[in-house]
Amino acid sequence: MPELPEIEVIRRTLAPLVEGRTLAVRGVGPHDMRARGEGRGAARKARAWMTRRELLDGAIVEIWQCDSWGRYRHPRDGAVPTDVDEGFQGYGQARVGADGVVGFRTIRPAPYVGRTPHIHVKVRHPSFGELSSQLFVEGDPGNSRDFLWRRLSAAERTAVAMKLQPAHQGGLRWQTRHPLVLPV
Repeated sequence: MPELPEIEVIRRTLAPLVEGRTLAVRGVGPHDMRARGEGRGAARKARAWMTRRELLDGAIVEIWQCDSWGRYRHPRDGAVPTDVDEGFQGYGQARVGADGVVGFRTIRPAPYVGRTPHIHVKVRHPSFGELSSQLFVEGDPGNSRDFLWRRLSAAERTAVAMKLQPAHQGGLRWQTRHPLVLPV
C-alpha cells in the first residue's frame, strides 16, 4: 500500500457535506465492516489532521455506506430483509492513533439509484466538535451525474476523491490511503 502523504503536501480540506442516513445500530465490529459480505473487499487507511497542522490524535472516525446491492442498513431505507446483504454491517468506527492514522476494512463503494459510489465519513474531536463529509471513488463515471459531486469546486472534489488501487493483501481487491484534513 502506498504511504500516506505527509502534512506539508496537503493543502485541501474536506468539504462539509450532507450526512445522509446514519445507521440505527451502533457499536458493531469497529474495524471490519465486511463480515461475510458479498462486495469486493477493500482496505481504507487515512491520516487525520486539522489545517493548523495538528494531528487529530484520539479523534473518532465513523464511516458508513450501502452494501453491494445499493441498500443501507437503515429502517428508512425501505429494504426488506431479503434485499440487504446480511453479511455486511455497513458501519464502522475507530479512534485515530497518535500518528494520526485510522484504518477500516470494508467493501468497494457501490452505486444506487441517483448516487455514485461513496462512503460517508464523520470525524469527531473535542477541539472542534464534528464534521460530516462523503468520499467518492476517483474517476468513477457516475460522479459527473451525482448531485453532491456537481456542487463541489475542483479543490473540494480533489479532497473527497479517494484513489482505489489494487490490493496485495489476503482477501482484498482494493485499497486506498486518503488524507482527512479538517478545515478547523
